[in-house]
Amino acid sequence: MRITLIAFCFGVWLLQQQAALPSARWLWLLPLLSAALWLPRFSRDVPETLRRLAVVLLGVALGFAWAAWRADLRLADRLPDHWQGVDLAVVGVVNDLPQVDTRGERFVLDIERTLTPHGPVLHRIQLARYWPREGARNPTVKAGERWQFTVRLKRPYGTHNPHGFDLEAWMLERDIVASGYVRENPSPRRLDAQAATPAAWIAATRAAIRERIAATLGDAPYAGVIAALVVGDQRSIPHDQWRAFTRTGVNHLLSISGLHVTMIAALAGWAVAFGWRRWPHAAERLPARQAGLLAAVLAASAYALLAGFQVPAQRTLFMLGVLALAFWGRREPRPFSALTWALFAVLVIDPWAVLSAGFWLSFGAMATILWATFGRVGQADKLRAWVTVQGAVTLALAPALLLLFQQVSLISPLANAVAIPVVSWLVTPLALLGVIVPPLWHVAAWLMAWLGQGLIWASELPWAVVSRPAPEGWALLLAVTGTLWLLLPRGFPMRAMGGLLWLPLIFPLRTSIAPDTFQADVIDVGQGTAILIRTAEHALLYDTGPAFAGSDAGERIVVPYLRTLGIGKLSGVVVSHDDNDHSGGLRSVLRDIPTGWLLHGLPTASPLLTAAPSPRHCHRGQHWQWDGVRFDILNPPVAAYAESGRRDNDYSCVLKVSRGGQSLLITGDAERRGELELLESGTDMSATVLVAGHHGSRTSSLAEFVEQVHPRYGIFTVGYRNRFGHPHPQVVARFRALDSNILRSDSGGRIRLTFGEAGVVASEYRPSHRRYWHTALFDE
Repeated sequence: MRITLIAFCFGVWLLQQQAALPSARWLWLLPLLSAALWLPRFSRDVPETLRRLAVVLLGVALGFAWAAWRADLRLADRLPDHWQGVDLAVVGVVNDLPQVDTRGERFVLDIERTLTPHGPVLHRIQLARYWPREGARNPTVKAGERWQFTVRLKRPYGTHNPHGFDLEAWMLERDIVASGYVRENPSPRRLDAQAATPAAWIAATRAAIRERIAATLGDAPYAGVIAALVVGDQRSIPHDQWRAFTRTGVNHLLSISGLHVTMIAALAGWAVAFGWRRWPHAAERLPARQAGLLAAVLAASAYALLAGFQVPAQRTLFMLGVLALAFWGRREPRPFSALTWALFAVLVIDPWAVLSAGFWLSFGAMATILWATFGRVGQADKLRAWVTVQGAVTLALAPALLLLFQQVSLISPLANAVAIPVVSWLVTPLALLGVIVPPLWHVAAWLMAWLGQGLIWASELPWAVVSRPAPEGWALLLAVTGTLWLLLPRGFPMRAMGGLLWLPLIFPLRTSIAPDTFQADVIDVGQGTAILIRTAEHALLYDTGPAFAGSDAGERIVVPYLRTLGIGKLSGVVVSHDDNDHSGGLRSVLRDIPTGWLLHGLPTASPLLTAAPSPRHCHRGQHWQWDGVRFDILNPPVAAYAESGRRDNDYSCVLKVSRGGQSLLITGDAERRGELELLESGTDMSATVLVAGHHGSRTSSLAEFVEQVHPRYGIFTVGYRNRFGHPHPQVVARFRALDSNILRSDSGGRIRLTFGEAGVVASEYRPSHRRYWHTALFDE
C-alpha cells in the first residue's frame, strides 16, 4: 500500500512540472489505461515485477489526474482578463489576519457575492488598503468582519528568476484568484462586525488573541515571536530577528512546527489519561489510554486550526491520527506508514503543497528522523541519540536547503540543541497558557529574549552560514543517495563512501566566461532595475531594485540570485541615482555580499552611503577594463553635482560596456536633458543593446537618441501592469521602427545577454520555464 500511495504523490508532483494542463479527455484516459495494466496483476501467470509496476503506474496516473482536475477547477475561478483594472463592487468576509505596514494594511477577502452587474464570480482575493496622506492611520479592517468594497484587481503575477520565489504558485495554493487595492470612492462599508461562518469565527479568535498579546507585551522585542507561536502569525516577527533565526537554522521553531503540535498533543493526551484513570465510572466506559489518544488528536487539531493549518501542522496532525488509530485498534504502530499516509493526505487536500519549501523540509526532516532512529538494534543513550538526530537532520536537509535557498546553516545543530528544548518545552507552553493567564506571556517573552540574544550573536559568526550555487539535479540526487548511505546502521560496510557522493554538491562545476567576453543578466525585480554584468574574473551590479514595506528587492531577489550563480563577492556596484526602484535594495546587497567599491549618482548626504565601501560619484570620463572588456561612464558631467535645479533622474550614471564591436548601454532613468547631453558630448553612442531609459517612459528615449544608438535589442525593465503605463507605446514604436528586437522583463522574466564570438545571444527565462499556473500575456 505504501508503494501505491508514494506513486500517487509522485503523480501529483509530476503534474506540477507541466507547462500546460492536459486536455480533459486525455486526463480521464490515464487512469483507465493504467487500470487496464493493473488488472492482470490478479493473474498468476504475470511476473511479480510486472504486477508491482502496474500498481505503481496506476498510482502515478491517479495522482496526476487528481492534481490536474483540482488545478483545472481552481484556474477556472481566476479573474477574467477583461476585468483587470476595472472597478468591481464586492461583498466578502475577512477570513485571515490583516497585516499592517507603513503604507497601509493588507488582507485576504473571501468573496460572498459580486454586486457589479455581470461581474465575474470570484472566490478569494488579496487586497491592499492604503493610508490617506493625511489623517488617521489606524487599522480599519479586522478579521471576521463582513465588508462591502469597490476594488480594482489584476491577475496573479510575480517576478521570474531562476530558483526565485514564485508568487503565482503561492497564490494558487492559497486559492487567491486576484490581487488589487480598495477604492475609497465610493467609501467602503462594514456590514457585520462578525460574520456567522466557522472560518470567520476562527479568524476573529486568532485576531483577538493577537491583539491581546500586543496589548499585554506592548513594545517587548519578542512579542511577534509569541504571536507566531500562538496563532501562526509569522509576519509579526521583525525582519532582523527572522534573519537571525534563518541563519542559525531555528526558524522552523518560530512557526507552528510539527514538534510543537506533537508536544501539545502529548501534554493533552497525558493530562486526560492521568485524570481519566482516577474517574472509575468514565474508565469503565472508555479506557484511559483511548481517552488520552482522543484528547491528543483533538488538541492537535485545535492548535493546528488556531495556527492557520500550515503544512508542518498538517503533516504532524495526520501522522498522529494514523498512529492513534493504530494504538486504538491495538495494532503495532508503523511510523513510516504513518508518514506515508500523512504525505498522501496532505497532497489530496492540497496538491500544490509540493511547490512549497516547507513541505520538503517538514517531510524530509521527519523521514530522516525515522530513518536514523527507527528499528535500530543498539539504542544509544539519550544525549548521544539527540546528537545523532540533530546531525542526521542537518545532513539530510542540506541538499534541499542548497536547492531552495543556496545556503546552509553550519551552526544549526548547536543552535537547535539549545533552542528546541527552550522553545518547545518552555516558551511555547507558556505562550499557549498565556491565552488563559496573560501574565505568562511576559515570562515567555523574557525567555525568548534571552535565547534571541544568543541566536543573534551566533548568526553573526563568519562561519555560521555557508553558501553554494544552486545544485544541478544530478548532483542533488547523488547527495541524497550519499546521505541515505551515510545514515545506514553502524556495521553496514563502506558507510563512509557515501560522503564521496557529496563532492559534486560541495564542489560544483561552474560555467566559466571566456576572456574578452561578458554576460549581462537583467534580473526581474518588477518595476525597477537590477543588472548583473560578469566578465571572466569580475562581477558588477548595476542598480539594486526597489524597496518594499519591511523588505527590499536586494534581499528577496538580487542576493538570492547572486547566490544561485555562486557569486560570493562583487567587484563593484553602480547605483544610478536616488530613486527607490533603482537604489532600494542597496542596503541588503552591501550587508550580504562583500563589495569592492560603489559608484553612484546619489546625494552626498544619502543614508544609503553609510555602509558603502569607497563610495564615489560617477561622472563622465571614468573608465576601467576587466578581462578584456571596457567599462565607460558616459554621464553625468562632473559639473552636474554643483547644479541645484537638476532632476534626480538626470544624475543617472550612464554605463557603456564594450568588447570588440559589441556593446551594452544602460542609461538608468536619464530623461531628455541627460540624453541630449550624451548626444552633445560627441561620444560614440551606438550600441548593440540599449536598456531603455526610465523603463520606457515617454520622457526618455528621444527619437534622435534611439536612432543614434540604433540598438539591435531594446530592453524594458518594467513591472506587470505597472501604474505608470511603462513602456509608452510611442517609445516602443521608435525601437520597432529601427527593427530592434524588443525584450521586456514583465513578459520574459530574467533576460540574459551573452556578448561573445558568436555575437550577442539573448534568452528569456519565463517562456522556457513556464508552468500551467503562470498568467498568459497577450504577446505569448
